[in-house]
Amino acid sequence: MHDLEVILRKTGTMRSAFRRLALLALIGLCGVTAHAASLDPAVLPKIQAATFEVVAAKPVNDPLTYEKPLPLELLPYQERNDKYYSIGTAFALGNNRYVTAAHVLQVGIDSLWGEPALRDAGGHVYAIGKIEKYSLQQDFVVFTLAEQPAAAAALEVNTKPALNEVVYAVGNALGTGVVIRDGLYTSDTPEDQDGRWKWMRFSAAASPGNSGGPLLDKDGKLIGIVLMKSANENLNYALPIGMILNAPDHLAVIDQRVPYQFDVFDTVLSNTLKTQFALPLSFADFSAAFQQRFNAYVDVQLKALLAKEPDKLFPRGAGSNQLLHSMPSMDDFPALITRDNDGTWSLAKKAGGNTTLPNNGYVTPGVVGRNLLFHIRKPDNVTSAQLYGDPSRMMDMLAKVGFLTRTIGPEKVRITSLGKPSQDTLYTDAWQRRWQVRVWPLPAENALVMTFALPVPDGYVVLMRIAGASQQHDYLINLQALTDFFFVTYDGTLAQWQEFLKNPALLPVAFKDIKIDIDYGHRFSYASKRVHLAFTPELQKIEPTSMLTLGFSYFTDHGNVVWDVGDVWLAASAHDQYWVNLSRTTAPSDDLDDSFKSDWNKIVNRQRPFDGVARSENDVMKITSVVGTPADAKQPSTLYTVYHYAEGAHSQAAMKSKLDLLMKGVRVDEH
Repeated sequence: MHDLEVILRKTGTMRSAFRRLALLALIGLCGVTAHAASLDPAVLPKIQAATFEVVAAKPVNDPLTYEKPLPLELLPYQERNDKYYSIGTAFALGNNRYVTAAHVLQVGIDSLWGEPALRDAGGHVYAIGKIEKYSLQQDFVVFTLAEQPAAAAALEVNTKPALNEVVYAVGNALGTGVVIRDGLYTSDTPEDQDGRWKWMRFSAAASPGNSGGPLLDKDGKLIGIVLMKSANENLNYALPIGMILNAPDHLAVIDQRVPYQFDVFDTVLSNTLKTQFALPLSFADFSAAFQQRFNAYVDVQLKALLAKEPDKLFPRGAGSNQLLHSMPSMDDFPALITRDNDGTWSLAKKAGGNTTLPNNGYVTPGVVGRNLLFHIRKPDNVTSAQLYGDPSRMMDMLAKVGFLTRTIGPEKVRITSLGKPSQDTLYTDAWQRRWQVRVWPLPAENALVMTFALPVPDGYVVLMRIAGASQQHDYLINLQALTDFFFVTYDGTLAQWQEFLKNPALLPVAFKDIKIDIDYGHRFSYASKRVHLAFTPELQKIEPTSMLTLGFSYFTDHGNVVWDVGDVWLAASAHDQYWVNLSRTTAPSDDLDDSFKSDWNKIVNRQRPFDGVARSENDVMKITSVVGTPADAKQPSTLYTVYHYAEGAHSQAAMKSKLDLLMKGVRVDEH
């Protein structure tokens, strides 16, 4: 994922997707102390006639449902009643040519709002005709209007303004009319990437909405286009107007450094998006041409980033060995596999508290980097088929957490439903797990909610991001790549497992080699190409509420890394501490530390606690042994440890009899 969307890099801002994107983030200018404007009053009508507000139509329909009616009365009158969002300023050059900042017009690319348009002081709105000139790096666009304003007047131009002279920043901010504020033209500074030109720096105040507006000299002549604010001081930046006038006609030029990053490691690519295409084009055709090239760029960047050090990318390289030789995490909250500073790959997750759903359901939220993670334990009265077949039901459960809100003035109103997704597809990751991919629009925010949901026996685990509408392709390919680094445990009651297994189209391919037979009160069996486990109630209760967890993990199998079950855990119930466990272990690689080697040595030699002798820990009796390669075999590579736990105090004989029953039902086929 690139750190800042390309259209926002110059502004130095990237605002939350839960706030109105156009009004704050895409402008990126904040005010400084202003002086009283003192232009000749005779030129003011001409400036007003030549200056326009850039607007985008507000969505007519809102598919979202809120916890209460939106308190729109809290908004200022103008904002509340306006049919348009105000996103910037533009001005007339003459001969049906108009100019604004490139990043202002970019708001319209793949937008959930209407196409950008110009609005004059009288409230008349004019559609864009053709895009004539465009430069991403210099941040300007020249265009025509489909219908010429009758009173449009071109500003006179001065291409050689003097330093330290008074200048005036002009903007039509947020629909409040033309505002003119004065300051000084203080200096020129090279652009950051290669110093190919110099920005004009000036001290005149610029408010949100000034982006794309004219910068005038003391006589009211046009000297530049207002673009952005300095990150560290109260100075604003403009592009000299001569650079716009001298730019090639009928050409869109993109030459911008766009850093690209992927969330599981800290490597960053800082390459340049460099391309061009012919103009004039309608705004729709321009948007398609731009997005096609931008999407192609991010495709290449992601591929290059993942191929940068292939011998160190999980599951390859020494940095992966610790995870490949570790016991599976049996936590039902998912994790991402990320690379630490020392090159070691490990599980990363940060879970929050549960949000309760009816009928024993709950949602656990969490975060890793820029990704939201969730575990949904479905309510008992919702079947797996109902949950997996109804994306609105899933999102309504997630919305219960309360992280989706819409800001109305000082108040945040919870979103309770997003309605139906605009996209609902399947994606299969490198480990042959099948994800349900859904995209929901947030029209008022010009944003999208994207979820990759993986069905599990008790509900879902979900990977989510929220992005601007134009970032859909970029975020989707990132989420697709992240699924290859996703760690998940399959957990649920036996009743939930029976329902889950009835959805073969959504099961990972690994389940083709797994057979689970459940006969309540009589027999349970688990069978795979690696190991068989079977027992009767003589060992432990087998009821609909009994718990089964399959600890899927990544490990090496005959030279190839696979994603498969490394741990089988069954509990008599979710509340009692009676359970059995069968875990796969492998000989550690030479680079692993002594703790791995010590544990492996104990397993191979059946040393405590793997000696079949009962022990008491925290009022739970435990007994453990080993199955697989005989104890006297030389250099075993894979062994299985078996566990039986029982709540309370039990004799050695009783525990040993239970262990014998467990081991009698185990057969290891893996060698």
